[in-house]
Formats: sequence, structure tokens, C-alpha cells
Amino acid sequence: MNQKVIVFLPAHNEEESIAEVIRRIPRHFHPQVDVEILVINDGSSDRTVEAAQEAGADHIYSHSQNKGLGASVREALEQSYELGADISVMIDADNEYPAWEIPELIEPILDGDYDYTMGSRFLGTIKGMRIHRRLGNYFFTFLQSLLLRKWIYDGQSGMRAFSRQAVKHAEIIHDYNYAQVLTLNLVRKGFRVKEVPITYQVRSKGQSFIKFKSYMTSVIPAIIKEMARPVEKVQIDPHPIKREESSTKEAQ
Repeated sequence: MNQKVIVFLPAHNEEESIAEVIRRIPRHFHPQVDVEILVINDGSSDRTVEAAQEAGADHIYSHSQNKGLGASVREALEQSYELGADISVMIDADNEYPAWEIPELIEPILDGDYDYTMGSRFLGTIKGMRIHRRLGNYFFTFLQSLLLRKWIYDGQSGMRAFSRQAVKHAEIIHDYNYAQVLTLNLVRKGFRVKEVPITYQVRSKGQSFIKFKSYMTSVIPAIIKEMARPVEKVQIDPHPIKREESSTKEAQ
């Protein structure tokens, strides 16, 4: 039986970029992997939905109003689990992340060695990233590393992959954002995390929803709340895909 991979895109007013991201998602990179695309439309007021449909999205779930990135990722994880995903992949809809590198991102999960992977710009390339974004990432990633006692290079990546079991147990405790609390939650539960180098590209269209003041006042309290919550270790039960060495990847 083939493995189902669902790639999900949280999107709020991304009509200018979402179609290009969807078209760049590899659909046929391995004969034992089926890929579907899920868009979580977070109350967009533009043509995000129409653009996603025209580009070939398989599933679209819409919020009637903007709820926030954390809420959208939470919904995407729930929807992809219900759709039967063996692996769920998140990628931002703003075209900053390399959709064509999804096969490399999920390979450690397909092999059964890891449960949760993050695309790392700092292990790959960060050319063009603005200095204030680099400094903010350094700060929050260092904080994550201290709390987890595990070195992390890119704690705010918008490109991640999850095993089915990780999706089932993932908890995001606030609506504004997800990056820090999700990793803290999964690692504290015992899920195995790996960073995979990716290629960063500067956003050329649209505008990031992140505002420094809102980020600081929302994310830090959420980190404190997450670390104060008791969590139980999960008994990891990996189900790696059995792949033939002779057919690792097909031409995209």
C-alpha cells in the first residue's frame, strides 16, 4: 500500500504566491508515495481560494474569519489526520520555502528514523534574510535550545513534516503562532526531531503577518505556558515505508 503524504498550506491573503507554491510541490517523486495538497484558508479577503483551486489543490478548508497562524496549523494537522495522511507536510504559502525540496524533508520520516523534521535555513542558505528576522530567529531558537537541552538551528521554519503519530499528539496552545510551542510540545513528548537543510528565498510578494510587538507579547507567554504544562512521553511506534534502493526518486 502506498504512503499518503498531505502537504498543507496555511494561507491568509496569499493570492499572489500560493499558486506558484502549489505548482512547485512534487507530486510523483516516488512510486510508493501519493501526494495530496490541503489549503487552510484563514479568512482571506482576496482570491486565495480561487488561485489554490486553479493551481490544483485537492482539499480546501476555510475559516470564516482570520483566526491566526497557530489556529490554521492546528486545523491543518487535524484535517490531514482525518484525511488519512501517513506523513503531513507544512509549507508556508508565501513562496519563501523550497517546495521542490519536500522529498528531502520527509525522507528521515519515510525511513522510520525520525518523527518530526524541520527545514533549516541556517543549515542551508539564508542569503537575503533581513537582519531583524535573523536576530529574532537567533533569540527564539536559542531559547528553545536551552529549554529542550538540545541544539536547534532554525526554530521558526515554515517548512516542517510530521509522522502520523506526531500529528495525532501535536498540541498548539495558542492561535497567533505555532513554531516554538509545537516543537517544545513534540520533543518533550519524546518524538525524534531532525533538521534538514533547505534553500531560503526572499519573499517577493505579499506581506508577512508577523509584527514584532505582537510576536513578543504572544509567543513568550505561550512558551512559558507550554513549559509549565505536564506532558506524558509517547510510546513511539514508527512505520517506515519499505522502499527499494533502486527507485529512490523519480524525476519530478
